[in-house]
Amino acid sequence: MQIETLSIPEVLLITPAKFGDSRGFFSETWNAGKLAAQGFNAHFVQDNHSFSAELGTIRGLHCQMAPSVQGKLVRVVKGAIWDVAVDIRKGSPTFGKWAAAEITEENWKQIWVPGGFLHGFCTLLPDTEVIYKVTAGYDKAAERAVVWDDPTLALPWPVAPGGAKLSDKDKIAPNFNPDDTWFTYP
Repeated sequence: MQIETLSIPEVLLITPAKFGDSRGFFSETWNAGKLAAQGFNAHFVQDNHSFSAELGTIRGLHCQMAPSVQGKLVRVVKGAIWDVAVDIRKGSPTFGKWAAAEITEENWKQIWVPGGFLHGFCTLLPDTEVIYKVTAGYDKAAERAVVWDDPTLALPWPVAPGGAKLSDKDKIAPNFNPDDTWFTYP
């Protein structure tokens, strides 16, 4: 498995090997031992699977606070997404900055979004399916969100504002508040 850092060093791209022949392909999408040998240690407790029917579907920006802070390892099994992680760790040298990558069924990359980051994605194709591992289960009391088009963050989403498909909950998420202390660094 190949590990690359993005513009924020804690946000990683992990590309598993993929072996194909006339029947199709095989890939180990997660191997704790191989990744630990490269310094990546995460303990996952749950797998999630989302399906988005429409191009321009945005899910995010979401996170969970203590005691249920979630790290996420995100991959696409059908379609394509633009995936973004925003550092919201108060005191971090990259606080308020973001790292993003295109994750597709073709490029077979996965993105690691550690705890302490907002996470979101936008579908680049219709009928997109995303599977992601998390380091903590869903905890409604710990859930937090920031509106996807927050002017302070100014994320370059690959969809026009009028073309974004959002959940009712994401439509009313608050703006980013740099005074929030959801996470501290280190």
